[in-house]
Amino acid sequence: MNFNQPVPELPVADVEKAQQYYRDVFGCKIEWLHSNREMGAVSSGEAALFFRKTEGQIMPSVNWIYAEDVDALYQKLKESGANIVDEIEDKPWRHRQFTVKDLDGNLFHIHHELY
Repeated sequence: MNFNQPVPELPVADVEKAQQYYRDVFGCKIEWLHSNREMGAVSSGEAALFFRKTEGQIMPSVNWIYAEDVDALYQKLKESGANIVDEIEDKPWRHRQFTVKDLDGNLFHIHHELY
C-alpha cells in the first residue's frame, strides 16, 4: 500500500482569519470555505491544508514539511512576517530546518535533509 499526499486538518479559532493569514504570510491560495464557516482549505503547490473551527482551548498540531530550498523559503517567510520560533540551523539528525508557528499555535518544522 502507498500513501498519497496527506492533508493535515488544523484546529483554529477562526477559519477565515486562518485562511487569510496563510494567504498573506505563507503565500497560499484560499481554496474553499464551508457555508457555516467551520471548515476551509488553502493550498500551495501540491500541498493542501484544511482548517476546522475549534471551540475552547486549541491543542496545536505539529507538522513536518520538506522544502527543496529550505534557506530560500526561510528568507521568504522571514520577510513576510512569519512567526519563526526556531531559527534555521543544521540539526544533529542531519536536517537543516527552522520552525514557524501560526496564529493558533500550530507548528511547522520546515526542513531539508543534509548529505
